[in-house]
Amino acid sequence: MLPGMNSKQMQQAMKKMGMQQEEIDASKVIIKTSDGDIVIDNPNVAAVTMMGQDSWQITGDAKLIPLDTTPDISEEDIETVVQQTSCTGEQAKIAIKAHKGDLAEAILELSSKE
Repeated sequence: MLPGMNSKQMQQAMKKMGMQQEEIDASKVIIKTSDGDIVIDNPNVAAVTMMGQDSWQITGDAKLIPLDTTPDISEEDIETVVQQTSCTGEQAKIAIKAHKGDLAEAILELSSKE
């Protein structure tokens, strides 16, 4: 708020400038990023429209939940590596995880150990 202006005066000034503000009743805000999700609990959310553009003001308790980069490993993937390398299923699974789901790299690693 600007010094010397009460909230009613501020709303009138915003209206004259073509600004509208609306409080949003939200219980949680999630922002998805390439590194993970930013989760804001107990948020105070305001939607502000000015000159045809919407912006959002969010305050609250924020935390970053890192993206899970563990690959999904199917039984078919494990079987493919086992057939190509004659290793055990557990060895295949470990190699696939170590190479972030890249079957070719897992096969090359296990083949070089023979």
